[in-house]
Amino acid sequence: MTDLVGHFLIFTLVIVAALAGPLVLGRLVRPHNPTREKLSVYECGEPTIGSSHVQFDLRFYVVALLFIVFDIEVAFFFPWSVIYGNAIHLSDERLPAVTAQNLHEPAAAARMTLSETLLSVPPGSLPVNETITADAARTFAWTGLVDVLVFFAVLLVGFAYVWKRGDLDWVRAVSAQVKRKATRPEPERVSVSEARVPVHN
Repeated sequence: MTDLVGHFLIFTLVIVAALAGPLVLGRLVRPHNPTREKLSVYECGEPTIGSSHVQFDLRFYVVALLFIVFDIEVAFFFPWSVIYGNAIHLSDERLPAVTAQNLHEPAAAARMTLSETLLSVPPGSLPVNETITADAARTFAWTGLVDVLVFFAVLLVGFAYVWKRGDLDWVRAVSAQVKRKATRPEPERVSVSEARVPVHN
């Protein structure tokens, strides 16, 4: 337990030093020449207009949250692709089953290495009889493909929901007006000859 606490303490000290070091070094090295122009408040290099206490539009937060959600979900494809690729390689019939006699052949060694990688065991620790066969790898690959298709379908349903709801439109009020105009029926036009003009006596 003390070894773990020591590692956390060293890690914390290294992080604090890595964060504080550049700040202290910059303060010591940089020139100090304040002027009225340098001390003025600015926003992205532009002169400020009005109060700095302005409520941000909610659309900034919605777009940021949607980006984070979909970005993280797409990031899950990377580990899946690595595992799926190893399973596809192992399903290749040209890689022979590993036995004690052919363990040093390149093709059998490749099956052993891929099996160790897929099972997350240290190199050289997997028994010969526990290597993944081509049939097992093919079943694993099909299962992984179905899993990722279900995951991608859920991702697309979420994407369609936020699209239909209008969260991807930057200006929702304008897009709602455009949709209303497109769905509103146009009034019927009546020609002058068809119009009945009331006659007053």
